[in-house]
Amino acid sequence: MSLPSHVRLVEVGPRDGLQNEAQPISVTDKVQLVDALSAAGLSYIEVGSFVSPKWVPQMAGSAEVFAQIQRKPGVTYGALAPNLRGFEDALAAGVKEVAVFAAASEAFSQRNINCSISESLERFVPIIAAAKQQGVSVRGYVSCVLGCPYEGAVAPEQVAAVARELFAMGCYEVSLGDTIGTGTAGATRRLFEVVGAHVPRDKLAGHFHDTYGQAVANVYASLLEGINVFDSSIAGLGGCPYAKGASGNVATEDVVYLLNGLGIETGIDLEQLILAGRQISNVLGRPSGSRVAKARNAS
Repeated sequence: MSLPSHVRLVEVGPRDGLQNEAQPISVTDKVQLVDALSAAGLSYIEVGSFVSPKWVPQMAGSAEVFAQIQRKPGVTYGALAPNLRGFEDALAAGVKEVAVFAAASEAFSQRNINCSISESLERFVPIIAAAKQQGVSVRGYVSCVLGCPYEGAVAPEQVAAVARELFAMGCYEVSLGDTIGTGTAGATRRLFEVVGAHVPRDKLAGHFHDTYGQAVANVYASLLEGINVFDSSIAGLGGCPYAKGASGNVATEDVVYLLNGLGIETGIDLEQLILAGRQISNVLGRPSGSRVAKARNAS
């Protein structure tokens, strides 16, 4: 299969990236990050999450962030809304696209959202119905698609069942997430082969964590399978509060560098992206998790 000519990146740094930080990050710093990402040419930015601050304290203030960002025409500013209350809060904040998430592993579902996979899917029915009514689009996430911290290996068929359900419920796109980063290129290709038989490939996205250093290889493997949407995180921020040892998402800078080298269009300015990553890394007081940014900052 020939490589896609254009790839859309979904920037998850402000949400998936920052939700794990031990130190509180101010609304001002979050707004500055989102605005810098908009300026770098990203067309989709996941800004925050409308969840109980009791569970994910870092996402408190998401409504304020939405109120203060400079919305650029043609850019989607999304948010995670795991339940109806969260959806209503997102709507009130002027969010036009929300994301819901289910796990491909029963054990992870229980530990992460305190319910079974089928119960979690049932919870999304009213959210998706309300979204449809309000003209809000819904994106679906499936976590633990290439392994689970509690169950180990996860069968691609199990992932396909959950992805098919989310797609059938009305998610316009389903992102498959290697939450613990154990996936390799061969397993990634097999995953898209199996899931692609149930959900059209142009409705699937890849979401890779770099725990084992495999994320960029897995993005390339996905491109070979015709996947042209990827979630990535500025400066490689993030992990998962419920998956011990899971390091950050694949760094947006590293994915853009790969895609530039392949001659694939993204509409993203790598230099501006590196600046945005440097800015948030300074706020956090640590080096960037992006190899490209490290190399560029050293030279």
